[in-house]
Amino acid sequence: MEKIEVTGKTVEEALINAALQLETSSDNLEYEVIEKGSNGLFGFINSKPAKILVSKKQEENAEIIEEITVEETEEVKPEKVVDKGAVEDKIRKFLNDIFKTMDLEVTIEISFNDDESIDINLIGGDMGVLIGKRGQTLDSLQYLISLVANKEGGKYFRVKLDTENYRERRKATLESLAKNIAYKVKRTRRPVSLEPMNPYERRIIHSALQNDKYVSTKSEGEEPFRHVVVYLDKEKNSRY
Repeated sequence: MEKIEVTGKTVEEALINAALQLETSSDNLEYEVIEKGSNGLFGFINSKPAKILVSKKQEENAEIIEEITVEETEEVKPEKVVDKGAVEDKIRKFLNDIFKTMDLEVTIEISFNDDESIDINLIGGDMGVLIGKRGQTLDSLQYLISLVANKEGGKYFRVKLDTENYRERRKATLESLAKNIAYKVKRTRRPVSLEPMNPYERRIIHSALQNDKYVSTKSEGEEPFRHVVVYLDKEKNSRY
């Protein structure tokens, strides 16, 4: 199967990004590390992302599967069943240990969805410290929770962590930013590069402008400095 190149702050994060792109679990991936990545000076100067080549594991030949007898089929081990209750307990313990260290009193709400995603909402008095600058702390915590939730393999759970409705508020802010930048690009006829964003926030920008009649968007750069560029699309302009 064709391999794709995926990046992340660490090899583990790159694997999670690959699992999301290929819509499978990390256990079902074959990968080769191209670069392990480094934090750089002070955690950001000359930092390099981890880079891997990854593909899904080869499935068994369909013809061989058809030839399996009833007796052989009965011997095939069933797919590993993931205990969602155990996963929830691990997430709660992980978060409670962190909040205890930070001396924070936080109520944790966890819900499992039909699409194998997990919504986690944090309720407390001082949630700003958990959100961080432009949600960076919240994103980092979400990444760590994803590692905890998917440690045992089997099904892959996509984790969404939120507090004080930050995700929706941030989405509204980014959609407003996208429209303002689009107006600037139309007025100046020059492309504009936005600040580095995570994949989720870049998708919000792309979606907000995908139906614009005059501008288009593209992502450039490597993680963690990958960003969106908004530019005047000549092909779109020729249609109107």
